[in-house]
Amino acid sequence: MAILDKHKILEKNATLLLACSFAVVTIGGIVEIAPLFYLENTIEEVEGVRPYSPLELTGRDIYIREGCYVCHSQMIRPMRDEVERYGHYSLAAESMYDHPFQWGSKRTGPDLARVGGRYSDEWHVDHLTDPQSVVPESVMPKYGFLSHTLIEGEYVADLMSTHRIVGVPYTDEMIENASADFKVQTDPWGDFDGLMERYPGAQVRNFDGEPGITEMDALIAYLQMLGTLVDFSTFTPDASR
Repeated sequence: MAILDKHKILEKNATLLLACSFAVVTIGGIVEIAPLFYLENTIEEVEGVRPYSPLELTGRDIYIREGCYVCHSQMIRPMRDEVERYGHYSLAAESMYDHPFQWGSKRTGPDLARVGGRYSDEWHVDHLTDPQSVVPESVMPKYGFLSHTLIEGEYVADLMSTHRIVGVPYTDEMIENASADFKVQTDPWGDFDGLMERYPGAQVRNFDGEPGITEMDALIAYLQMLGTLVDFSTFTPDASR
């Protein structure tokens, strides 16, 4: 009863209650924030993670433009049900070059953090063209127009330069070769070796099977690399973090 009587003092005194609440929040904030000042980097470096290639980056912009992030998340939480369904939980490093990140806020459709390589290019073309033809219960709209929209990548170097301003480590060489790399990723008759040196693991092929480079090519190139950069068979978390 003595404790409850003392608590009544806080309940009846608005100024004292505000002061005590502020003190509790301040202490909690310091406990959470102060350790960060002693860390050189809050994101663990993971082998394999690299900036997006010009074609992948273009596809990511199309993904954002069409609002795919509204229904699909790209963050697998470290819970058994999510890991068994989608794969290894998401690492902070996998989003370190995302501006903005695509973690999402809800899932109308499945999480896409590990969708790369899970389906064929043909499946993606069919799914994007007519979602209900492969997933009858889907409420996803049709994006068949992407196959008929040709893109040249004339502004991709500017896009990469903008991302470099916010911290993505695109080199001068990457930006200078942006237009060529954009084209080589769908047609290897170019500086294929240079592309692979700049973007290890980049997938090179005609993604949608149509002549010319289309928005469908770019979007599928982006989707097919999601979750493929890190070799989780050899990945070991940093126990010091």
